[in-house]
Amino acid sequence: MKRFYSHGKLLITGEYVVLDGAIALAVPSVFGQSLEIKKGKNGILKWTSVDEQANTWFEIEFSILDNEIIYSLDDRNDISQRLLQILNAAKQLNSEFLYENQGYEVTTILEFPKNWGLGTSSTLISNVARWAKVDPYALLELTFGGSGYDIACANAKKGLTYQLNTSNDNVQSSINFNPMFKDNLFFVYLNQKQNSRDGIKQYRENTSDVSSVIDKVNTITQSMIKSQSLVAFQQLMNTHEQLISEIIKETPIKRRLFNDFNGSIKSLGAWGGDFVLVASQDNPTAYFKAKGYTTILSYSEMVLA
Repeated sequence: MKRFYSHGKLLITGEYVVLDGAIALAVPSVFGQSLEIKKGKNGILKWTSVDEQANTWFEIEFSILDNEIIYSLDDRNDISQRLLQILNAAKQLNSEFLYENQGYEVTTILEFPKNWGLGTSSTLISNVARWAKVDPYALLELTFGGSGYDIACANAKKGLTYQLNTSNDNVQSSINFNPMFKDNLFFVYLNQKQNSRDGIKQYRENTSDVSSVIDKVNTITQSMIKSQSLVAFQQLMNTHEQLISEIIKETPIKRRLFNDFNGSIKSLGAWGGDFVLVASQDNPTAYFKAKGYTTILSYSEMVLA
């Protein structure tokens, strides 16, 4: 049996503008997704996806030669077609991948709920790319698109900076992002999944020249990495949030939902869902639970260090 594993991701700085060359700070999550491959019936691929509670949430069986679906757990055709797209893109990049005279039983196992937004898709792309022996960034480009920072996180062991240069190639560097005030940092789930592709589309439609903002975001990113105090880090969070708010013309999440909170709140990735980063002198658990937000993880519980 072959097994591949990839970590989830969190984009601490540079959301949206990472697409236009900003230096982003990203961290891999403790949680990830594995992909296991065993020999199956010749010419047939059976795919089973299991969630964090060991429940099968997707299953399909199809002919490798012509993609004809033999069996599907339910009628979620969009998921079936997306999976076939990924596998066919991998075959496009490596013609020796998925010989039709062989068979496979593939199982993916998530360690986090699908709606958390930690990278169900990116960890899948990373794992399939390693199985197919292809470039994961090329596979991402042929399927979901995006900056690729999530692919960088998938195989990272610690935090990193990520940037797309003028040739659209990625430049990344590992960093020791382990703030001395990490006990004051928390991740709160906003009770809804945000589609990154929709967020990117909206960003592209609503923005034009962001060159001046990129320089400011780059400075914030570097300052956050070097930050030695919670107060300074909170000021950087607030400034970053305001900058992105002005670009995408959306109200910052703190002002919209948590205006009375005594601390800083910053969106991560596409605004409006998934997790936010919270920085507070005091443990904010009681505050958020009282407002109906019950999924709260400490920095150490969430981030791979």
